[in-house]
Amino acid sequence: MARLFITPRELDFISDVTKELIKDVSGQRIQYYRIREDISRPHDVYEEAVQKFFDPPIEVDARVEYMPEEIRTNRFGTERFFSINVFIHERDMIDRDLEVKIGDYFSYGDIFFEITSAIAEVTIYGQIEHLVGYKIVGKQARMGQIDKMPIGPTKEGFKEDADSVQRTFVQQRGLEDNGQGETGDVRQLRENGVLDEPIGGPAEVSPRGDERGVSSSFYDEV
Repeated sequence: MARLFITPRELDFISDVTKELIKDVSGQRIQYYRIREDISRPHDVYEEAVQKFFDPPIEVDARVEYMPEEIRTNRFGTERFFSINVFIHERDMIDRDLEVKIGDYFSYGDIFFEITSAIAEVTIYGQIEHLVGYKIVGKQARMGQIDKMPIGPTKEGFKEDADSVQRTFVQQRGLEDNGQGETGDVRQLRENGVLDEPIGGPAEVSPRGDERGVSSSFYDEV
């Protein structure tokens, strides 16, 4: 498609629409752990740090392709092995000054993954400087590589953990904060003055009995 027809305004529109799908509809997220290369000293021979140090986790909205676990049998018995594909928004990473690097880690549920590849997925109408996003391939981290407590949601069966099930979902809508804290969400058309601020606030879903008590608007119960 010629640049004559796909201008910066159309690029911003595409970016905003895909952000809306990821941040305001699907609600999937990962916790991203960046390795502190300045204090994680690599081994002289194997070039891998025995003890790794991480920045605090960063919550990243994403589209997650969950892969069924693989059962492997060896001489010690059977073990479960997980891999996962995560698709993240390119413009969102730029807005939040986050660079995805091979070798960093992330968690999804109660499993931690090491990033083995980060692939530029597709350009926007052939314009090489504008990407839709990245496909991150994660392989389950070996025991001892990252010793962190997983951040929920994790699994419904962990009832003793109050964070095991996400009971509240709040849209971001390009606002600086949404009642759950800062969002880091930027909608470019509004930044450029093309669109006005949303008339209504971010929609929210929370269980009955919660202090806000907001149920799903899908059933016209707001």
